[in-house]
Amino acid sequence: MSVTTRFAPSPSGLLHAGHAYSALRAWDFATKHGGNFILRIEDIDFNRCNREYEDLLKRDLAWLGLEWQEPTRRQSDHIEDFQQAADQLAGGGLLYPCFCTRKEILAEIERAGGAPHGSEGPVYPGTCRSLSNDEGAARIAAGENYALRLDLSAALLRFSTAFEWQDLESGTITVSADDWAQIGDVVLVRKDIKTSYHIAVVIDDALQGISHIVRGKDLFESTHIHVLLQALLGLPQPVYLHHELITDRDGKRLAKRDESETLAALREKGVTVAQLREKLGLSL
Repeated sequence: MSVTTRFAPSPSGLLHAGHAYSALRAWDFATKHGGNFILRIEDIDFNRCNREYEDLLKRDLAWLGLEWQEPTRRQSDHIEDFQQAADQLAGGGLLYPCFCTRKEILAEIERAGGAPHGSEGPVYPGTCRSLSNDEGAARIAAGENYALRLDLSAALLRFSTAFEWQDLESGTITVSADDWAQIGDVVLVRKDIKTSYHIAVVIDDALQGISHIVRGKDLFESTHIHVLLQALLGLPQPVYLHHELITDRDGKRLAKRDESETLAALREKGVTVAQLREKLGLSL
């Protein structure tokens, strides 16, 4: 099997050791198998992403010794690809407009006595799922803000067997009813960016021929959604490898929002790539 991996950062801040670990794992896997490594820029969150960070993250990745073909695919340049996928799902009756604000969703969950929690927080209670087509269209025509959610129950009815996907560290993963219950009707088209991470990543992985997706365990549950979308859209299913997360001294996952020590700062301290690899448990 021809191997193609990718590293797909968002240019919303400087890269830290956690990013380096994920990028190096993907690079090492491709190199070991004589395959290709692709850099993709996931910049559809227009409020947080900045082109300046794109240049800086490329500098960091080059310092790590990674190589990739230019030009890199920038998601913001291909919104139409993601909209076509959303249109395909909507045409199949699998999306519905949701007019709920976050505050209204939390209030509805509280009234209901709680809701399951997944990786993206409390599961949406389905408030707008029962709206008629006419009512939904009227509210859209009136200018109300809305997002498009996946009708998970309707989507799962398209398939007679359980969903499975392969993880190189955990083996065959079978998505159970409890797993789906912790996901619910996720947003697939956000009102501000006209798409979502879930649709964009699935479409890009297929278009770029990604055979193996190497990423952190924090995205493990998202893979259930992605495998479902791949099936609904007739896309190939890659093999996954969800690796452990790099944490700080307190055991907390490194994150941009917490201002974790950046690769640029490590470089300025005189840390070498070999030393960083050793610290991350990655051999040369």
